[in-house]
Amino acid sequence: MATAERKEQTMRVGDSSLTVVQGGSGQPVLVLHEELGDPGWLQWHTELARSRTLMIPQHPGYGKSPQIKWIRNIRDLACFYSRLIREQGLAPIDVIGFSLGGWIAAEMAVNDAKQFRHMVLVGATGIKPTDGDIADLFTVTARAYLNASVQDTKGTAEFAKLYGGQHTPEQFEAWEDARAETSRIAWQPYMFNPSMPQLLEGVAGLPTLLIWGRQDRIVPLSAGELYHKSIAGSELMVVDRCGHRPEIEQQAEFSQRVQRFLA
Repeated sequence: MATAERKEQTMRVGDSSLTVVQGGSGQPVLVLHEELGDPGWLQWHTELARSRTLMIPQHPGYGKSPQIKWIRNIRDLACFYSRLIREQGLAPIDVIGFSLGGWIAAEMAVNDAKQFRHMVLVGATGIKPTDGDIADLFTVTARAYLNASVQDTKGTAEFAKLYGGQHTPEQFEAWEDARAETSRIAWQPYMFNPSMPQLLEGVAGLPTLLIWGRQDRIVPLSAGELYHKSIAGSELMVVDRCGHRPEIEQQAEFSQRVQRFLA
């Protein structure tokens, strides 16, 4: 897919603005990025954009989207995105959430599952693992956190393309801004909602696909298993030889499964 087919635009939600990257053609899909910000346009985006229009907002306080001070937690952010969907006339829409973005999508589903057609959660935070802990973003550098997010940094070509080599001051600043905003909205308790398992039990009739790397060192597989147990009728896809980023570590398998699920 040519770069020219993608565009960056500003959308309004009430009196707030939001930067949204949009590309592709067809029925829209909302893509919610992780805790270190939007990594940019990836191969799996190109694959899905052949049949769908991807809408990738940069969360308030991340990337080019200005911080919104009244958003103080993930529930607030979920309500903000629900308003975006409503005011843009997008409901029901498919959603794919990665890590922190998966938590946002889950909170949105708890509020109103009917705003979604399908939900895909990839290594989602938001639920306390029954075995192990969610990795602490704030006790290591952003680079160390990123390195821990894949099983094989050298063997994952797209990871090297994204994060290999010397980082620019702009990239470092974007990571630090993202870490600051994540700490503001997801610090206590760290990266999960204690009520999430019980709240998810009220989600009915929403086709849900959970995708987890078997070797995920950021959000343990036990969190995915608890999401699976809590959401009636959900599917759990466990990807072998894969850490926290199946979309780049096992891109072909990831893309095929997501496209088949959303079809």
